[in-house]
Amino acid sequence: MSNTLQLLDCTLRDGGQALENLNKNGIKTEIFTEENRRDIATLSSKAGIDIIEIGCMSDSYNGLEKFAIYNNIEELSKYMPKKTFENQLYTGLYVDPDTSLDKIPEYSPELVEGIRVILRYSELKKSVDYCAGLAKKGYKVFVQPMLTMRYTDDEIKYLVYEANNMNAYALYIVDSFGYMNEHDVDRLYNAYAKELDKKVKIGFHAHNNMENALINVKYVIENLNSRDTIIDACAVGMGQGAGNMQTEVIVDYLNRHLGTKYDFNCILEICEILDKFRPHDIEAWGYSPVRLIPAVHSVAYKYAIEMRLHHNMSLVEINNVLSKVPEELRHRYTPENLKKILNA
Repeated sequence: MSNTLQLLDCTLRDGGQALENLNKNGIKTEIFTEENRRDIATLSSKAGIDIIEIGCMSDSYNGLEKFAIYNNIEELSKYMPKKTFENQLYTGLYVDPDTSLDKIPEYSPELVEGIRVILRYSELKKSVDYCAGLAKKGYKVFVQPMLTMRYTDDEIKYLVYEANNMNAYALYIVDSFGYMNEHDVDRLYNAYAKELDKKVKIGFHAHNNMENALINVKYVIENLNSRDTIIDACAVGMGQGAGNMQTEVIVDYLNRHLGTKYDFNCILEICEILDKFRPHDIEAWGYSPVRLIPAVHSVAYKYAIEMRLHHNMSLVEINNVLSKVPEELRHRYTPENLKKILNA
């Protein structure tokens, strides 16, 4: 490859949110002890991972540190280990644009240098302005348009324009519901690359509902190398929904085929820590037919999970219902939206 490829590990963040989602739905799991959080971050650093996400944050959250979810950037940043190499980068993710910018300090070395922000589609300008405000405070900003497939061509152009204006660190393609294929990845990557400033990296965050994560990631690496690129991954694929690209799988692939020097044993040590976290009575993450069906119909995966867990519906019943979801209810699960779908 002629351009830089960076690997971002988001085990603590996406994995922590997965655990929080399970517990919120009455499914008890192990939690991240303080030792777990420090060990996972340190092992990721020692493995030579380029970018390590320490967790997520919002001032609406309290008492959720056991899921690597923090109230503010100062608390999250306490879990940064010492860098293994100079350009290693630590990040935290804001789950929304609601924490007042006035509460977020200017960047300083004791804080994570990178901030990722999930854009709220219904408040796109507010979200983009929030990213720009963080950039002005000195942070390296990663712009995360969740469910990028829902964005129109004009909205994609708007994101690219604003990412250039704020001098974002990266603009992401996010396959939130895991139904993107190589054609989709190619289209969005090239739409970004056409107008995006060369200094702005393109990121790809894959989910594994249709077991396409590795296929899509390899496609990006092997075919879309016109830009500096970031690939996201989680140890054991631990993440929301069907989970993510597995760090151990992509590390082995990159070491074998691109000559990278990530420490595979350090990643396996993280996998060992996480072995006890998956509840044995439920598929907490990873591929399952229940998570495949919503991806087939391009709808939010939580619909199928709720139908299975709390309505005891068969796979055929779930498929029949999700095949008829109206457009305005596809992308956002709420209990109210589920009632509308089931009562249709």
